[in-house]
Amino acid sequence: MSEFHRSSASGKRSLYYFPILHSRADLGGFEDQVAARAIESMGQEQWEKQCQAIEQGWLQIERVIDRLELSYPDCRLYQDGLPICGKELKIVSDLAQSGSHNHELLLALINRGATLMGTESLDLLLAEYKLIKSYLSGEGAADPGVMETEGRQLLQHRDRFIAERINETLEPGQTGLLFLGMLHSLDGALSSDISVIYPIIRPLSVAAP
Repeated sequence: MSEFHRSSASGKRSLYYFPILHSRADLGGFEDQVAARAIESMGQEQWEKQCQAIEQGWLQIERVIDRLELSYPDCRLYQDGLPICGKELKIVSDLAQSGSHNHELLLALINRGATLMGTESLDLLLAEYKLIKSYLSGEGAADPGVMETEGRQLLQHRDRFIAERINETLEPGQTGLLFLGMLHSLDGALSSDISVIYPIIRPLSVAAP
């Protein structure tokens, strides 16, 4: 019996945690600006290699999920950057059409019966959007250290919100699939009865046991 089926039968809550890197298609309106800065920093060839590596990473995630033998009607999908807003499926569909491998995978899992969950606070995401826009445009705080501190604080607020969202919506016998950026940390914020599984790699903030 697979690990999922054992946890489902016992009424436990399981969370498969996939630390991710965002592709160009995930950047939305910031794609060109981020790409330009990255190319200036690392060069065109290295930037293209990084983009290819991210796409290969998503192929690996797909293969791993296929091997998990999940009961998809019992699965809940939690996604980095997806606000609770009533338009979650449209957001995912639009990003999938733009070429986001991440969101193409979400649609495939939804078609298998998984439930898409709004995951983040819209207010916090809007605050971060404004901060990133200010940074990329050179507006706002002149001191990069100030913006870095603000960004770190916003990330911590987002992480606490995400963890609480999972705590409140993942029911006994259900399995969550969380796709969350590598710099996030839910350490100590998830309920103790949620079994967290890292099928590929742990996020940077989580040390190996």
